[in-house]
Formats: sequence, structure tokens, C-alpha cells
Amino acid sequence: MSSGHILHLEDVFKGYSGKTILRDIDLAISEGEFCSVVGPSGCGKSTLLRLILGQETPDSGAIYLEGKMIGTPDPRRGVVYQKYSLFPHLTVLENVMLGPSYLGLYGNKFASKNEIREKAMYYLERVRLTNAADKYPHELSGGMQQRAAIAQTLIVHPKVLLMDEPFGALDPDTREQLQVFLLELWESMNLTIMFITHSLEEACFVGSRLLALSQYYDSGETQFAHGATVVEDHALKRVAHSTEIKHSPEFQDLIHSVKASAFDPELNQQIAQFNLTHPDSFRT
Repeated sequence: MSSGHILHLEDVFKGYSGKTILRDIDLAISEGEFCSVVGPSGCGKSTLLRLILGQETPDSGAIYLEGKMIGTPDPRRGVVYQKYSLFPHLTVLENVMLGPSYLGLYGNKFASKNEIREKAMYYLERVRLTNAADKYPHELSGGMQQRAAIAQTLIVHPKVLLMDEPFGALDPDTREQLQVFLLELWESMNLTIMFITHSLEEACFVGSRLLALSQYYDSGETQFAHGATVVEDHALKRVAHSTEIKHSPEFQDLIHSVKASAFDPELNQQIAQFNLTHPDSFRT
């Protein structure tokens, strides 16, 4: 296992009912990395997230968090889903306070209600929802609900924030606003994020690292029966918090390159042709 990485996956395989979904996943992620994960429908992106979360276990291989076997779900891994996780009968503030009410605050398992409330208000301020603290989820827009869900997750101080298509249910303008918001939050709080998305544009815009999973390659086995693996892993340039970058030729070239290497069923590329140029990328 490599040292200096907060998350490490090695030789991970996962299948269902005799069908391989993920094959030979090797991945090392440093603290503070923002990894966007993209790939064709059904390639196992959400399966990968569930393995890291601990909801499922790999058929073979190992997953380590901070140098230890990852185990079952715990507060070290926070998760934000596409569907809102807020309880409708609780206010926004009560929703954010809920986790620490059972788990305590990071470094203080016996925190008082006032201490939890103070910390909850801090995170609501970070996600720009201070004025919505006493509102109920149905009184919020979709974007505000997702920001509340992020605060609900961050208050338990996860080592890794897992996000499964978190903006997929939002309209295009709100989705773009949330992309910029998340980048700002990531930079200001030094979060470690794994962000699953079906949108190739979104994957290329957010974060510091792009991972593409695909089942479209030649493993020497029956075509497409071998499961998906990482076919592209490279660093994204740090970009200004302007969506204007999406219209640049360089950004459009990146989209076309990833689409060609991961989304074309006719490509059938050789493993040696994978674009694994990120400094932390490896294959065992």
C-alpha cells in the first residue's frame, strides 16, 4: 500500500450475480484532492462509491482509509446523494444538528445541545443558509436543499466527502451555480471529495482530478464482459471560479478527449493505451 494517501484501493473487483461490474481498480487519493468520476451508464460509478462508503465489500482486493481497512460505514465518510436527505418534519437547523445529536461533535462526543447548535449554525453560514435555519425543507429551492444536505454531512467532519450525482435533479442554471459554490467550499475548507456525475462537462469543470471508468477496452476476455476499470486518470488544471472556462477551446478539447477514451463502445482500446497520467495513478 502506498503511503501519504488518505484513500487507497488496490486490485478491487466487484460483481453481482456472476457478472463483473468493476475490474482491477487501483486508486490512490491524497488529502485535499477533488476527484470527479465519470463514465458510461452502468459502468459502476455508484458501485465504486458504495464500496468506499462501506455499504458493500469488494469480492477481492483491498480498500484503505488513512492506512486502515475501510470497514463498515462510519462518520469518516460523509455522503450526499441526488435525492435530498433532509427530514421534512425538521427545520434546516434541526436537520444539521441531527447527526451530532447521536454521534457528538468531532473531538467532543459529549457536546451539549448549545454547542451542537453553535456548530450547526457555523456550517449553515459556510453554505450560505444562515437565514434559512428555521425553515422547513419544502420551503427551500432544490439548490438550497442540497446546500443544507452538504452542511448536514460536513458537521460530522468526514475525512472524505462522497457525492453521488448531487446536482443531477437541478435545473441547468442552479446546477452551474452549485458547481461554483462547491469549488469555493472545497478550496476554503480543504475538503477531500469524490464526486460522481453523469455529466461529462461537469466532471471536466469541477475538481482537481478527473477519473473515467469504462468497460470499453480489450482485456483479452469476452468483449465487455470483464467489468469497468479506470481508463483515464489525470490532473485538471486549477481554474478560476468562472464558468466562462467551459467555452474555451482547451476545455472543449478535454471533453472530446474523455468522450473518445471512455464512452465509445467501438473503441476497444488496449490496457496499455489508458490515459493514466496523474502522478498518483498506478496499476498493480
